[in-house]
Amino acid sequence: MLDTPSNTANDVRLQSFSIAYEYPVVFTRDAFCPANRCLIDALARREAGKLHRCAIFADDGVLSAIPGLADRISDYASFHARHLKIAGKLVPVPGGERCKNDPDTVPRLLAKFSELAIDRHSFVIAVGGGAVLDAVGYAAAIFHRGVRHIRFPTTVLAQNDSGVGVKNAINSLGLKNLVGTFAPPWAIINDSIFIDHLPAREKRAGMAEAVKVALIRNGDFFRWIERNTTALAQFSPRHLDRLIKDCAELHMRQIRLGGDPFETGSARPLDFGHWSAHKLEHLTRHEVNHGEAVAIGVALDTRYSVMTGLLAEGEDKRVLDVLKRLGFTLWHNALRQQNVTGKLSLLKGLADFQEHLGGELTITLLADIGRGIEVHEMNAELVGRCIDWLQQQAPAP
Repeated sequence: MLDTPSNTANDVRLQSFSIAYEYPVVFTRDAFCPANRCLIDALARREAGKLHRCAIFADDGVLSAIPGLADRISDYASFHARHLKIAGKLVPVPGGERCKNDPDTVPRLLAKFSELAIDRHSFVIAVGGGAVLDAVGYAAAIFHRGVRHIRFPTTVLAQNDSGVGVKNAINSLGLKNLVGTFAPPWAIINDSIFIDHLPAREKRAGMAEAVKVALIRNGDFFRWIERNTTALAQFSPRHLDRLIKDCAELHMRQIRLGGDPFETGSARPLDFGHWSAHKLEHLTRHEVNHGEAVAIGVALDTRYSVMTGLLAEGEDKRVLDVLKRLGFTLWHNALRQQNVTGKLSLLKGLADFQEHLGGELTITLLADIGRGIEVHEMNAELVGRCIDWLQQQAPAP
């Protein structure tokens, strides 16, 4: 056996470098009108005068809602043929959580990237709702260790929240967003024409994230929503445009100035109301969509904030009233579901939430309208009483 000197010193060399991330978030209308240069400008923002190869992937639900979209994109590329060349044909992608739950989605996308000879100077463009953006963005982030990705969010939820951030993920092993990356896109283009074609349920769903971010970050924005619930519930284009822009800006500000854009710590303030929302989506097999689940989660955690003395009495009913007037149903029987030990299945969402980030359990609650506060425990009995309260206040129709 070799003798090991007791005074051996480790030779440590510290490697340090930083990268500045920058990407435009464009708010426009009719992005594929030939006269609209937002896509061309996004492609050329670092390499002007170059012909850019782009593979186009589109949500099949969007293609059904806008039958002429593929032709419009093709015509746009033809008009701008000096700057934009489409690689192959537009590729439909199953919309909604189907694409994030299907284990074959990402392998199929990677195979298509390879077939189209996508390289690190090519662009992968995704047109669709948040789930499609998530799946295509994740595939783009791992192909060749990352290829350029441009998002065209087509829902309120994607334009004001998920589509303007830096995260990509798919669901796995029964857990939402278990597998994914932090990968800032090359550009994001929010085209309001897509919102015109959404069904009412999808327009409404995205408003939950606006209520959420207003509650934790900007009381004035919440009060604007509160004053304009009638117009928003009727999907006034002018009001929806403002809601999307203001909500997106608050999300971008959190990523830009919050000090933890890639979530290396234990706090995740933008996920206020989400520990229960993610679990509720799973328990209902996505019968309750993400925005609807977030509305319920926000109502529960607002009530919990009041019950623990963090938030003034009555503010929970105020928030509940706003959500109701926007048209949300704030009850589902899955909130009462129990596991084999007789405990609420919803509470597993707390363990899932902590495991997803690691470290100490950190939940955002409310100290005031417009001001979030981090706590590190949730009392199971109090959560149950919050569910009782919610059922009394917002029974299913």
